[in-house]
Amino acid sequence: EVSQVGRSIARGLNLNEDLVEAIGLGHDLGHTPFGHIGESVLDQVLVGGFHHSRHSVRLITQLEKNGKGLNLTEDVIEGIRHHSKPEGKFLSRDAVGNLTLEAQIVRISDALAYLAHDILDALRSDFIQLQDLPSEAVSALGERHSQRVSAVVENVIESSWDCSGEVDLSDDVKPWIRMSPELGQIVTDLRVFMFERFYHPISASLEGRKAAAIVGVLFEHFKSNPDLIPDWLRELSGSAELAAADYVCGMTDNYALIMAEQIEPGLSDGVFQGRI
Repeated sequence: EVSQVGRSIARGLNLNEDLVEAIGLGHDLGHTPFGHIGESVLDQVLVGGFHHSRHSVRLITQLEKNGKGLNLTEDVIEGIRHHSKPEGKFLSRDAVGNLTLEAQIVRISDALAYLAHDILDALRSDFIQLQDLPSEAVSALGERHSQRVSAVVENVIESSWDCSGEVDLSDDVKPWIRMSPELGQIVTDLRVFMFERFYHPISASLEGRKAAAIVGVLFEHFKSNPDLIPDWLRELSGSAELAAADYVCGMTDNYALIMAEQIEPGLSDGVFQGRI
């Protein structure tokens, strides 16, 4: 969905759709099982910490193709490396840095697509109700998922039109991908709402705690038993610790659940029983 949103914005601004799609498809390859919950666990146990964007770059440049990497362009690699957003005001001009316009599109598309999709998930699961959402957001973005996506895409294109090449700019003006101040503030407030009402509570829930425990158990198990990790990955990783992290990061949620239950039966405690 990030790639789809990004391509729509790039097409509207006459920018490089293929570059946007490549960055969008690769930006989260480095995620652990259970997303940011698993990422937080590895960040605590690995020397030097862990961040999925750094691991995405490591994956595409050092691990894929038996260590040869995917031979991607520097623009793709840098777009993947810098796609993450801070929890606060990620829409500010200061957050752009020296990113290409296409990388900026992926960064904003990542935030907007996931926000819209997570709202849909939260509503479908009855974790929140439509009336719980900030009224300004519902008025500006609509009540349906498709309306929310269309509204933000159209606003980004309209607000960033000086990036399209259709506007004469002086040499000292550097265009950047953005939203209108009004809708940008609404989206920022909505993102804060989702962190408070959805993301943080999910992380603190029984399911979130079990997910964190599963990733921790897997990491410690494979770090202590590196012979269980494929030889090629052990050689490329260079250390038992990094090999364990690389191996765990390559697991899907379901595979991680299965492996964790084999290592420590009952670890999921029935929370994920329907997925094993």
